[in-house]
Amino acid sequence: MTIKKLLRRNELYAAVIIVILTAVIQGKSGQFFTANNLVDMVRSLIVPGMMACGLFMVIASGNIDVSFPYTAMLCMFSVTRLFQIIDYQGSVIVGFLMAAVLGLLLGLINGVLAAWLRLPTLIITLGTCAAYTGFTQGVLKSSVISTLPVPLARFSAATLFEVRNGVTGLGSSMPVCVILLIAVLLVTAFIMKYTMLGRGIYAVGGDPVAAERAGFHVGFIKIFVFAFCGMIGGIAGLTQVAVSGMCQINFFEGYEMTIIAAVVLGGASISGGTGTVFGTFLGVLLMKLISNNLILLGIPTNWSKLMTGILIIAGITASGYRMVMAERRVTSPILEKKDAGEVKG
Repeated sequence: MTIKKLLRRNELYAAVIIVILTAVIQGKSGQFFTANNLVDMVRSLIVPGMMACGLFMVIASGNIDVSFPYTAMLCMFSVTRLFQIIDYQGSVIVGFLMAAVLGLLLGLINGVLAAWLRLPTLIITLGTCAAYTGFTQGVLKSSVISTLPVPLARFSAATLFEVRNGVTGLGSSMPVCVILLIAVLLVTAFIMKYTMLGRGIYAVGGDPVAAERAGFHVGFIKIFVFAFCGMIGGIAGLTQVAVSGMCQINFFEGYEMTIIAAVVLGGASISGGTGTVFGTFLGVLLMKLISNNLILLGIPTNWSKLMTGILIIAGITASGYRMVMAERRVTSPILEKKDAGEVKG
């Protein structure tokens, strides 16, 4: 039974594909397992990994959010610009707290609208993403900020360690921001696995009517998951500024599709009720392996969108297949009992 359960989990297939892909890249280029490439890979996982945790919680609850990249964009530009205007010289922690609170408030808008109007959350978040983008570009008059305020510049320069490729001479450094990724992964995993709130999120994603009858507050859970996603988006936005050393509003262009694909590929059903944080991280790793290493395989980087589209289709197909098989497993015993009853009759 354990093997059967394992074979039904997307995490296994995602891990197998990752192992095969890394072996192919290493065999083709000989550069994948070099120290600087591995550090660069981890560095590229920081922001999408954080965003995927927030979105995973939303998808597990049976909802969808396409506004989180624009929440991150608004938060990162607002905080960076404010620090620049007032010439802030204090701790960078204040900036992250401000981004988290602003992101939480923006997420609350999505959550309250979803719980109150009970409209498809795709429609709601499409509206708010347009509003957040318009506010950032129109009201705040966003532009590229190449010279960061002192606290963000210091945080951007802070590293845990540096490595160098002995063959090419290329060097890479591991940013302190990776600690934020680890913290977000642990907090999300703890909530989803060890708390009643996490059980409620899965229950609402599986069947909101049954979850409400079981005593879970469906409206509160909707508000929470969107607020959490918004808060993580705010933190991730400012983290992107620190990782890249500048603030630019097109950082997150197309992120919604990439992160959704990563979460679904990691085993979360698009209809909700399933998935793990570990699987989500594997999905992000798989997406980044493809987008970051196409050049090592000799494939033009402009093919990355095609690969992303194929992965999205593959992930949704796998999710749909799991739903069909789950329904068959539920209905088969019922039909067998019914047939047995007819035979006895």
